[in-house]
Amino acid sequence: MGKIVGAFAASHSPGITGWPERAEPRKREAVENAFAEARRRIDALKPDAIVAISVEHFTNFNFGNLPAFAIATADSYLGPVTAEMSEFIDVPQHDYPGNGKLGRHIYEFALTNEFDPALVEGGLAFDENFCVPLKHLDPESKYPLVPIILNGVNPPWPTAKRCYDFGEMVRHAVEAQNEVDRVIVIGTGGLSHWVGLPESGTVNEEFDRDFIARIESGDPEQLKNYSPQEIDAAGNGAHEVRTWIAAAGAVDAPFEVLAYEPVPEWLTGTAVAAATPGLHL
Repeated sequence: MGKIVGAFAASHSPGITGWPERAEPRKREAVENAFAEARRRIDALKPDAIVAISVEHFTNFNFGNLPAFAIATADSYLGPVTAEMSEFIDVPQHDYPGNGKLGRHIYEFALTNEFDPALVEGGLAFDENFCVPLKHLDPESKYPLVPIILNGVNPPWPTAKRCYDFGEMVRHAVEAQNEVDRVIVIGTGGLSHWVGLPESGTVNEEFDRDFIARIESGDPEQLKNYSPQEIDAAGNGAHEVRTWIAAAGAVDAPFEVLAYEPVPEWLTGTAVAAATPGLHL
């Protein structure tokens, strides 16, 4: 029987890797140190696979086909999607390893447990959604991935409760298989930011700190009861926090926020968090 042994969450602003020098040195150091600590914890957990939950930036889907949830089942994934994107976010283009069997199992488990995600059997191209955090969390791309897309970019969105419940489903799916023993979950996106709007570069620190308090509380109800209107106050990009909420459902443990910094130069409230129950720190 498999087990989710930890969960991690992080912002994925392209500025984190593409133009880190624009941030104040103290803020940059805090974020990069937090990523380094998260990477240390991931390696200490010795995962056999990573279930990575992020959002779609219209790299693979579009307004004509934008699923609430999508599970990929390939054995490798190209990222970043183009040479131009690779240069923009300063991540070398390469193939990330995948665990197609685990992805297929989670998809089939979802269908028998009241979820109907889209199935992505072919290639799923990565942009900053996975490439930015994985550059820090798994720089050698040594852990096979099951990428999951959650709609956090365009309404109507899945509710916060639905996202938490989806994470719980992933946990039960991992426990119901013998393909891998040790799995970690990563959720990427947020925190407060506006995309393609005049407010771009604004950070809603009040929202960010409230969200941090909720994710650290370990109380599922504090995450499930977010309304879309509450999240809207922190920008259209803030809806990506649904990936953190799903990761919380998957691990069923409080998060420790390793760093939070409002970084307008990276266009977002930037945070890194870890939930590692049972790991001797």
